[in-house]
Amino acid sequence: MSDCSSTEQRLARRLAALRVEKEWSLEMLAEITGISRASLSRIERGETSPTASLMNRLCIAYGLTMSRLLSEVEEPGPQHLRLHEQSVWQDHESGYHRRSISPPASNFYGELVEGRLISGARISYDAPPVEGIEQHIWMLAGVLVFSMNDEQWRLEAGDCLRFHLFGRSSFHAPEAEGAHYALVVCR
Repeated sequence: MSDCSSTEQRLARRLAALRVEKEWSLEMLAEITGISRASLSRIERGETSPTASLMNRLCIAYGLTMSRLLSEVEEPGPQHLRLHEQSVWQDHESGYHRRSISPPASNFYGELVEGRLISGARISYDAPPVEGIEQHIWMLAGVLVFSMNDEQWRLEAGDCLRFHLFGRSSFHAPEAEGAHYALVVCR
């Protein structure tokens, strides 16, 4: 089993455990998230990996950032992570590739994430997992159009955007080279 599939299996187990901790049935979670009971069941059994949009809905329900949820499924590790040790999660449906650069740790507030979107990819979120969470996007290459509610920013290589996340948001790579960026999440 590859690292990616073992991460996905640990994610499936953690999502199932979170639901049990809340004492929610699959039906109740389906009602809260708007995700079908069948899809939730397949996700919790590790038969399918959730898309970025579905992950966001689950994070909202559980009151966790995506970074926090993914760090919870990482095996405890050292303070120093080499590139090949960093956890990678992909949403093949949307063309989103996410690398957790910061070593997993529950006692730190900031996290560094590398994001890549293929050309034309768009990820949309109905709401943040934690209202008002501080984030910073630093563009490494390509172009990213980031939208939050009715505001929109076009970010190019070297640009940095700092904000508190409220409401709807989306990440879109409109150009042929896609978008490569660093995201800092401060809990």
